[in-house]
Amino acid sequence: MTPREAWAELRSGNDRFVRDEPAHPSQGAARRRELASAQHPHTVIFGCSDSRVAAEIIFDQGLGDVFVVRTAGHVVDTTVLGSIEFGVDVLGTPLVVVLGHDSCGAVKATAQTLQTGEQPPGFVRSVVDKVIPSIAGLAGSGAVTSADGDDGTPFADRLRTAHVRHTVGALRGYSRALDAAVAEGRLAIVGVEYDLAEGSARLIEVAGDVGEEPLG
Repeated sequence: MTPREAWAELRSGNDRFVRDEPAHPSQGAARRRELASAQHPHTVIFGCSDSRVAAEIIFDQGLGDVFVVRTAGHVVDTTVLGSIEFGVDVLGTPLVVVLGHDSCGAVKATAQTLQTGEQPPGFVRSVVDKVIPSIAGLAGSGAVTSADGDDGTPFADRLRTAHVRHTVGALRGYSRALDAAVAEGRLAIVGVEYDLAEGSARLIEVAGDVGEEPLG
């Protein structure tokens, strides 16, 4: 598939999920046997570990369709980068999706820390520490110290959007392999926000060509 074709496949699957008409493709015994010797997923999905955001379900995909990497708050480390590079360079996937969502615990914890100075317990702090750089683009607006933005958007929601967009840029900035693949046109990296109640996936950031412009 091309990046455009892979995104169209995910978009169609999410539309079915939103309509409550999932096809549940590629989940039978024949598909299991077909995949026993090799896999050829069309997309790497890098998302949050939240139990409500199961990538294969919300995009109505089957066995072998998507290569999924998940961490709390979709925070990036070297093993995440290695996993995504494996999906792109070894398995040949043409699309990487960074998948954020509303009511994200990691983002809420980060917003709480920034607004109150209170640190979360244990190693949850390491997750917060990796989300904090995503607020750099918000710092100039004063949003870091205010609960809401000028348009009334809660700070945690503004941070979630900024974090998804920052992560798309970080993947290219950290990984020469991913950046080269985007520059060559054989890969696109997109940022998506998922709405828990509606089930819809909203495109907000694009590096490469998926045939669709991101929403503002």
